[in-house]
Amino acid sequence: MFSEDDLVRQHKHRADIIGNIIIFSFVIILARLWYLQIYRGDQFRLFSLENSLRKEVIKAPRGMIYSRNNEMLINNIPRFDAIVIPQYLKNKKATLNKLAQILSIDMDDIKKILRKNRGQARYRPIIIKKNISLKEVAVIETENNKMPGVEVQTFISREYRDKEIGAHLLGYISEISQSQLPRYRKRDNFSYKLGDWIGQSGIEEKFDLYLRGEDGFEFVEVDARGRRRRFVKSNALFQGIENKVSTPGNNIRLTVDRDLQIEAFKALEGKTGSVVGVDVKTGEVLTMVSNPAFDPTQFSKGLTAEYWNELRNNELNPLRDRVIQEHYSPGSTFKTFTAIAALEEKIVTADEEMMCRGTFRLGRRIFHDWKKSGHGMTNVYKSLKRSVDVYYYNIATKLDIDDLAKYAKMFGFGSKTGITLSRETKGLIPTREWKRRARGEEWQLGETLSCVIGQSYILATPLQLALSYAAIANNGTLYKPMLVKEIFSNTGEIVKDFKPQKVGEIEVSEASLKAVKKGLYQVVNEKGGTAWWYRGRGIQMAGKTGTSQVRSMTSKELFAKCTDMPYKDRHHGIFVAYAPYDDPKIAVAAVIEHGCSGSSSAAPVVRDVITKYMKKYHPNTYQKIYEKEKKAYLAELRKQQRLKKQKEREEAQASESTQSSGDQESE
Repeated sequence: MFSEDDLVRQHKHRADIIGNIIIFSFVIILARLWYLQIYRGDQFRLFSLENSLRKEVIKAPRGMIYSRNNEMLINNIPRFDAIVIPQYLKNKKATLNKLAQILSIDMDDIKKILRKNRGQARYRPIIIKKNISLKEVAVIETENNKMPGVEVQTFISREYRDKEIGAHLLGYISEISQSQLPRYRKRDNFSYKLGDWIGQSGIEEKFDLYLRGEDGFEFVEVDARGRRRRFVKSNALFQGIENKVSTPGNNIRLTVDRDLQIEAFKALEGKTGSVVGVDVKTGEVLTMVSNPAFDPTQFSKGLTAEYWNELRNNELNPLRDRVIQEHYSPGSTFKTFTAIAALEEKIVTADEEMMCRGTFRLGRRIFHDWKKSGHGMTNVYKSLKRSVDVYYYNIATKLDIDDLAKYAKMFGFGSKTGITLSRETKGLIPTREWKRRARGEEWQLGETLSCVIGQSYILATPLQLALSYAAIANNGTLYKPMLVKEIFSNTGEIVKDFKPQKVGEIEVSEASLKAVKKGLYQVVNEKGGTAWWYRGRGIQMAGKTGTSQVRSMTSKELFAKCTDMPYKDRHHGIFVAYAPYDDPKIAVAAVIEHGCSGSSSAAPVVRDVITKYMKKYHPNTYQKIYEKEKKAYLAELRKQQRLKKQKEREEAQASESTQSSGDQESE
């Protein structure tokens, strides 16, 4: 048997083990308490606070966009959305029924929206209806206590002052899609997230990072049902929880003039096409309008399915910017550059004449002039003034296509202009090598005959045409088109400014430029010129008309009345001009799709835009030219009246003489 001492020693050993276990447990508990309360105390305190706090993002207002004259083109306005936060949604059926009644929408539609967003975190708000009325806002706020989880979210929406006018230039914003997220994050090196609104086209897209600003946030104390109780500003309990003020985006001042935009859009009313005007001496884009267009405000407010389908199903494609995304055969407006190439390559001289009888034979094929009877003896000036096709057919037999391409490319054709907008097309200037590579065939002389008059493979955008004629007007400097003058903050600080950029100096002799300028002047200002009827009093513009065929035609179709053709077979009308002739300041190009001719459809558009520009920016020059032209017009009118009276006297004398002879014969 164990003695009493043995029992004590045995139990003491056990007591030591139990004591050590208890001490060790306390050490572990104390260590854990130290870890939770001291080492990670602040973090867990924040976690606990989050049960009574909600972090709400404060969207930064996008920057404003202004015209060159500081007129606001895009503004920010508040928009209200009805939202549901699933985490705090109680009495779901009754709450959603009540919401459906307030918003006048079907209960099933609300359920579909909630099902669609079922996979996202329950604390994320789900938009049930965008752009709700102020009356609906008031009812929801009043009934808030009865509808936990239902709230009104304020969103800053974009308002485009002039709606469709300049829509393609300004662009639009919309919510970033799931498929765009990885691509745009990589492109802009910016952490976009679902729910962000970004620029999708135009200036809004290209300068999105400047315009978007930096979002802020604020913490809101909420009750057990998620209802807002107060904003957290200064409270000992919430120490370390700080709100962040949003920073508005930067503002942009464009080069375009709002009045010219309105005038251009008005001139295009009822027509499908585009017009673009540039400053001859800087390359600044003064106006840029495409029609038909769209209302970008509709995208910002929350695009409806009806409006989107209307745009998407419109065969005229109103979402396409015809100034830079469409390229056309430039037609006779390209003859100007063929003439320069022929003069520079010594194929012709300015005064050298060729006979035009209305047709030109190449092998067994006959090429027709637009005028059946021909134009008679023609030099460079007359070839432009009357747009004589046969003159250029003769040149084509001596002018190599690669030489023509060389001069065309000098003026910017066949390359993107570099304008700060997406999706610009570069057009096409063919060469022998291009055809071998693209078609696997050798170049044919008959193709050159079509190219010298701006048909066949030749393709150009309206912007390229405007810039190339601006280069002629300023004696050989090609500019990169400039859309933005400066970017500035809300405090007025200049963030970035832009200066005119020369693309290059065109290596063409002064004599050649002088010759084509004279011909372009005669197009508009001399009787018989193809645009003489559309000269504008007070602007003295020089330019070239063009008719671009949309398909090959037989000789019978070629001379048929264009307006009698099916709409889609009608020619495009093109006109490019600069003004004033003696001191050019603006160059404008207009393309009217299926307008039949440049003189009747496009020339009036260009004239109206240039007239508006001259009256606004150079009123003294406008008045001076107007008075000069008025004086010349009145002198011509008096001359015609004298000739008319003289003819009447001669006819009267002839009548008297005939009557006298008759009387003598009667006797």
